[in-house]
Amino acid sequence: MRECPQGCADWDGLRPQLPVVLPLLERRRETPRMITLLFPVPDRPEPCFDLGRLEPGQFLMMWLPGLNEKPFVVSLLDGRRFGVTVHVRGPFTTALWELSAGALVGFRGPYGRGFMGWREQGQGEGVALIAGGCGLAPLALLAERLPRARLVQGAPTAQELLFTERFPDQIACTEDGSAGRRGLPTDWLREALDRGELRAAYTCGPEAMMAAVVALCRKAGVPCQASLERYMKCGIGICGQCECDGRLVCLDGPVFTGEELARMPSFGRAARSATGQATALGC
Repeated sequence: MRECPQGCADWDGLRPQLPVVLPLLERRRETPRMITLLFPVPDRPEPCFDLGRLEPGQFLMMWLPGLNEKPFVVSLLDGRRFGVTVHVRGPFTTALWELSAGALVGFRGPYGRGFMGWREQGQGEGVALIAGGCGLAPLALLAERLPRARLVQGAPTAQELLFTERFPDQIACTEDGSAGRRGLPTDWLREALDRGELRAAYTCGPEAMMAAVVALCRKAGVPCQASLERYMKCGIGICGQCECDGRLVCLDGPVFTGEELARMPSFGRAARSATGQATALGC
């Protein structure tokens, strides 16, 4: 039997797993299909919601009463408020998009394994943060803690780039060339690795992109970590919905090292749907 997950005070008690309900303070439109929702940081930690122990890359379970509960990362934390960035893709994220100030949302967490070893990276010299699409949200807190890291973001067009004002020095890569470099973040990464400029990389984004990042870094002998997304229901290792090659993404991840991912044949190839059926990942 697995040990009690981090943040769970008692397997048999109900209270440690009840969400903390908070009012929505503000919604920020980031791109045509992404918003950041801002909530107050509670005055005191609760057994199952304590942002004081949040590590970059960990996730929260976010509950909309009467609808569902889904995992999201904290993309902003300033001591008074925390933010969750949402990419509209289905019924739950559409409901989040439509929330107004004052709406009540439940939270529990943080859960999982976040990015590792970042405190040993100093200011981030020689470190690359490779983001694609909404993948910059899990990397945002890490980027603030490693201010000299090279932050590289890819998107189809300039309109879909995230946090351009928050991180004005980021290297933008757009598929249509409407902002920054024309091409993919992996094009920049390949060049930087060939020049020997990097000693570590962290990535989050479409899985095909992350698989390419991991392959490039492993070939160059540069340690890397990637944040996986899998369908989750409980977030604490009970339901098994997020199982990936014998690992539970909610407990063993969502962040994995490149060496771990090299031993996970489903990475970049397949994931389980809401029904538990294995499906091929698109590009």
